[in-house]
Amino acid sequence: MEGPSHPGGHAIVVSVLFFGPLAESLGEREAEIALDSKTTVRGLIKRLGLDELVSKGLRVALDGKISSDFDIQLSDSSEVAFLPPVSGG
Repeated sequence: MEGPSHPGGHAIVVSVLFFGPLAESLGEREAEIALDSKTTVRGLIKRLGLDELVSKGLRVALDGKISSDFDIQLSDSSEVAFLPPVSGG
């Protein structure tokens, strides 16, 4: 049997990009992640453990466009870029 089983859904693969201090803290700049076909941006944030950064100003670009709607459903081959909160000073 090949690949993970997804009862009631199909798997999709998204490209995830991390920038700045976020890339440094995670130890990688990009990853390909298999998800259930009904996964939203919010679901991906939760899976990656980035929930606490949302309230601190985490920004997300989906397929090259900055979006504040984290309830958008991801598609196969989507590119999701996580832009860390900007600290002022």
